[in-house]
This record gives sequence, C-alpha cells and structure tokens, in this order.
Amino acid sequence: MTEVAFQDTETVKHIEFPRPGRPDLRARRKRLFLGLGAALAVAGAAYWALADGDHVATDNAYVNADAAQVTPLVAGPVASVVVVNTQTVRRGDILLRLDDTDARLALARAEAEYQRVRRQFGQATATSGALASQVMAGEADIARARAQVDIASSALTKARVDLDRRASVADSGAVSGEELTSARNGFTTAQGNLAQARAGLAQALAARGAAQGSLAANNALITGASVDTHPDVLAAKAKLDQARIDLARTVIRAPIDGVVTNRQVQIGQRINAGAAVMTIVPVRAVYVDANFKEGQLGRVRAGQPVTLTSDLHGAGVVYHGRVAGFSGGTGSAFSLIPAQNATGNWIKVVQRLPVRITLDPAELAAHPLRVGLSMEAEIDVAGKE
Repeated sequence: MTEVAFQDTETVKHIEFPRPGRPDLRARRKRLFLGLGAALAVAGAAYWALADGDHVATDNAYVNADAAQVTPLVAGPVASVVVVNTQTVRRGDILLRLDDTDARLALARAEAEYQRVRRQFGQATATSGALASQVMAGEADIARARAQVDIASSALTKARVDLDRRASVADSGAVSGEELTSARNGFTTAQGNLAQARAGLAQALAARGAAQGSLAANNALITGASVDTHPDVLAAKAKLDQARIDLARTVIRAPIDGVVTNRQVQIGQRINAGAAVMTIVPVRAVYVDANFKEGQLGRVRAGQPVTLTSDLHGAGVVYHGRVAGFSGGTGSAFSLIPAQNATGNWIKVVQRLPVRITLDPAELAAHPLRVGLSMEAEIDVAGKE
C-alpha cells in the first residue's frame, strides 16, 4: 500500500490505497471452499457409483402377515366371549362360546335315529330267518298238495271205472238205477276233489314263491353287510357324527398363535355361520411387502439379504431379512379399477412391484412389529443368494 501524508497544522491523516496486482484474502478463501465442495461432490458421486450401486432401497414398505379370520361354522346366539382386542392367544385357546341347546337336541335325535337303524338291521336279519322258514314250510305244503292231487286223481280214476262198469250193464237190468246214479255222483265228487287238490297245489306254489321273493328282497338289504357296515347304519352314523361336530363347533377356538384384533362380537348377539367375528394376527410370523420401482428390480433375486428399519423403533434397530419372492403383478394391475393405458391421452407412470421380505424370528421377538407399520428396506443386490 502507498501512504500519502497530508500534513495539517493540527492533524496528520494517513490514507491507504490497495496496491495493484495483490488478490483479496476473502476471495481466495471463497475459491478454496468452492473447490473443496466440488471435490466432496465428486467423491460422493464416486462412492454412490462404486458402493451404493449394489444396493436398492425404498421407504414404500409395510409390515404384513397372513392373518386368520375367525368365522363360526354353525349359527347361534353368543353365550360368552372370552377374549378382548390386543390379547395374545395360543392355537386352540377358547375365543367364544355359542348357546349349545339346539346342538344338544340335534345330537340326541341323531343318537336315537342311529340306535333305531341298528335295531332295524337286527330285525331285518331276523325277518330273513323267518322268511327262510316260510319257504321251507311252503315246500312241505307243496308236497302235501301234490299228494292230495295224486289221491284225488286216483279216486277219480276209480270213480270213472265204477261208473263205466255200471253204465255198461244198466240196460240189461244188472244194476239198479239208484246204484247207477250213485256211481255218477261219486264220479262227479271225485272230479271236484281233484280240482280242489290242484287248486291247493297252485296255492302252495304261490305261497312258496311269495316267501322266496320276500326272502330275496330282505336278503338284498342285509347280504354282505354287518350291523356296522350296512348303508342305513352308516348314514345314521354320519348324521350322529355331524351332530357331535356341530356341538363341538359351538366352542370357537383360535386357529393360530397371535394377537386378537378387530373383535366384532358381543354376548347375546346371534351370528350366522361364516360371519367374521374377529381376526388373529400372527405377530411372530410377520413379513414385509416392499414396493420397489420397476427400474430398481433388474438385479434383485430371491434369497438376497435385506436390511430394514422401522419408524416404530427408529434407525437404531436394524432388522435382517431375505427376499422371499415377487408379486405376480403390480398394485395398479389388481386395483378395483385397473388403469386403462390403451387410450389416446396416455402418460407413463412408473410402476411399483411388491417384493416380499422375510424377517429374522429372533429379531422379531426382541423388537415386535405390527401389521401396517412403515419400514425402510435396502436390498444388497450383490449379496449371494
């Protein structure tokens, strides 16, 4: 700097002027900071290209689970509800009970019908024995009727001979008219007896045929079956078993381990079969559905490792999982009103495909999650499957 002195009678003032060619210190510092920033940006870009290029991430991920809807299989009024929302249950635990009065009456009717059919089978077996005896008695009746026919036939032959002998000598007066008339009456009686004997034989044959038909019909119902294998008995047994099952179904139990959610039933309410009364969520078996953009999935494969964090526990809790598989379609493809892209005014929208990620059970036990919670997922696409 050049100093110029102006001397006054009272004061001497010094004025400094910038020397030409000497840069300002602040400008130099500014340029230095800009250079450092550019270097950091280049380093960050290089790190992203070399390291983060092997990872794909999304915050569009949510906890999900294969929840079980509890639906009664029989209708009836609710007698008691044992559980409440947020309660943890084990498979087989009682959730609620229905009034079982009607089911018990139905079971009693089915039991009575089952016993009746079993006795009916025993009766049919005894009937077959009686009909077999009738057939044997019919054979004896036929033999007796045939003997009577033979006797009547012989008597008719004798009566014809007697009548012919007396008729041949009637003109000579060797026999009286009364004797001739008696011989004719005897012949007529013999004819009637033979006709009667033949009718008796026909009746005996018919009776035996009827007995044989009844025996065959009855045997068709029981032949080849026992009291435990007869169709009528089996049908009655099936109704009895169904009645027992319906009675057991008035006690509704938990189908899986989990937490009771969305309970929609109260005591005294009448519910129909198939109506949803509550949901059991298996919180120890939850998974994550991560919705990645379609451009991120080129290198994603099943089995690759995934790190996840949740909004619930924060970034300090890291979950480790694996890619389990991919959805069969994007969310928009299965929406209530799917997008119709075959139109004139079309704008391309990047689609997301759900990727299912399984979690470590031990980590889930230490830091439980609930269905619907938000997650952030990062897949190591360079990791081994």
